[in-house]
Amino acid sequence: MKKIIHLSLAICMGLCCACSVTRDSFDPNRKYPPEQLRTDYQIFRHILEESHPGLYWYASKESLDQYFDRGYSAIQDSMTETQFRILLSYVIARIDCGHTAVRYSKRYTHYLDTARLKQFPLVVKLWGDTMVVAANINPLDSVVKKGMVIKSIEGHSVQELRDSLFNYQVTDGYSLTGKFQSLSTGFSFGGWYKNIYGLPDQMKMRYLDSAGQERETKLAVYDPRADTLVDAHSAFRKGMDRVRQRRQWDLFGSRNLQVDTAGSTAFMTINTFSNGNHLKSFFRKGFRLLDEKKIRNLIIDVRSNGGGDATNSTRLTRYIIDKKFKLADSLYALHRRSRYGKNIEKDFFYGVLLTFLTHKGLDGKYHFGYFERHYFHPIRNHHYQGRVYVLVGGNSFSATSLFAGCLKGQKNVTLVGEETGGGYYGNSAWVIPDVTLPNTGIRFRLPKFRLVVDRHRLKDGRGVMPDVQALPSTEAIRRGIDFKAEKVRELIQAGADPNQ
Repeated sequence: MKKIIHLSLAICMGLCCACSVTRDSFDPNRKYPPEQLRTDYQIFRHILEESHPGLYWYASKESLDQYFDRGYSAIQDSMTETQFRILLSYVIARIDCGHTAVRYSKRYTHYLDTARLKQFPLVVKLWGDTMVVAANINPLDSVVKKGMVIKSIEGHSVQELRDSLFNYQVTDGYSLTGKFQSLSTGFSFGGWYKNIYGLPDQMKMRYLDSAGQERETKLAVYDPRADTLVDAHSAFRKGMDRVRQRRQWDLFGSRNLQVDTAGSTAFMTINTFSNGNHLKSFFRKGFRLLDEKKIRNLIIDVRSNGGGDATNSTRLTRYIIDKKFKLADSLYALHRRSRYGKNIEKDFFYGVLLTFLTHKGLDGKYHFGYFERHYFHPIRNHHYQGRVYVLVGGNSFSATSLFAGCLKGQKNVTLVGEETGGGYYGNSAWVIPDVTLPNTGIRFRLPKFRLVVDRHRLKDGRGVMPDVQALPSTEAIRRGIDFKAEKVRELIQAGADPNQ
């Protein structure tokens, strides 16, 4: 009898869950009425005006007020979540803060993770007025190949596409390299193209052939439901299912060290400064090995490093820098708590944290005094004394820009590549909770602290500039050449010191 009762309860619970799933099933095309959108928009604006410490760092209050007002006025009718996110992204990009970005709601994000939607088939590399195919994931397309120069898509020139999509890309200050790299990373360009221009099953694309003649082809959308490429990807993931093996690959991808004892050169890749990657022990063992092997040249690749914990970037800096340094001349928040705390992730926890770690200054702001006063010193044990070449680019951001900025100008250090996406003067970051808008569930990142690295630096809105510039080329992309690493090899072979 008990078994029958338990079975009956299980069936009832299953039916209830099934009904709940049906009732709560997510509709990505749901439209929110303008009243709800306006409420979300007002909360969005008020929280930024109340708590963002760098809101008027690169844009005047008058200018931002105009954009805020313009965005509110654009809410004339109901919108889908995607449409509303595009509107918020356009407004938030005007702040020129790379740590402040709009994200989909959690439910929409989960939907995107599980839905097999049609997508723009190309990964592109974009710089200046040039757009080149970096990859084509559509295996049925035998025309559009890696290295092909794109002239237009659906009648939209490269310049028009660039200028249009730039309106939605966030970056620190005026670093265009950050925006170029953002659109050139993964499927970012395709995602924004789909949201702004739509995605028909076929698109007219004009390109240059191998003889430099402009031609036209039909670019077919990529449909993962009909393509075998997804099955191949799934098979690969299944082969990596063992937790330990996957963890080893993840760690190798996040940081690794390759040593060429014959050439006395080491290549250290650091793709993140986030915790959980055993960076402290990795640096300790790595620099001990470099010392034992007497390696004269060290290449540090942080081109794909979007930042993370500044404690880790500082530790790496200390193995190389030849003098004491501070992370910040000033580091402060506008408030400890917000009157919109229910919308801000962990607002109570961060408020308590700021109560213990900050003090209210004469300027009325809450200063993180430890970092404003504390000097970090070089690590003496296995401190690296050889030549250092740091590869940087538009994706070098946040803590990575702090690392590159600290070393810039040091005699044995050469920065190679392109301007960093992260600011040289400083940034708004450190503690970055998510804010969730109540009606749509759309989230945006809200940095709580404003950091000025060195008040004597020029606040020109630029990133950390390389000592030796290495720019992409169509030929390098076509042939799969790492043009920044090649530039470093040229410098090492020449034995030249670019800083002298």
